[in-house]
Amino acid sequence: MQTATFDWYCKYTWQRSAKNTAWCLLGCAIGDFGTILFFQLTKIPFPVLAIMILAIINGLITSIILETFILVRQGINFSKSLQTALSMSFISMISMEISMNLVDFLLTGGAILNWWIILIMLAVGFVTPWPYNYWRLKKFGISCH
Repeated sequence: MQTATFDWYCKYTWQRSAKNTAWCLLGCAIGDFGTILFFQLTKIPFPVLAIMILAIINGLITSIILETFILVRQGINFSKSLQTALSMSFISMISMEISMNLVDFLLTGGAILNWWIILIMLAVGFVTPWPYNYWRLKKFGISCH
């Protein structure tokens, strides 16, 4: 019996999964960068690890809110939109958040934003979940947008 091979070469799926990943990245970055920037500007003495954990949590929350909003705007009811945002892209969001904050920690010591670290964090945050999003879309026809 022959098993069908998975196709990693579909341009349409890569484009669509890139769009989905970019929306997820936008949502995650808003909460993540906003949290880090808040502590950076206010200089509130708070442990770096705690700031980064809070940034990850806030990034997940803002991503879920953005994805839910996008789905509602597409005509899906709120309950289904929220359920979709929570279930379909949560692995993607977690991997994105952890990779972005790991880059920040390794390159700056953590919880520091400047123009170059933001660019690197966004690039790594995009590339990390993109293959997973492609696979999920290609194998199951499931995407969050």
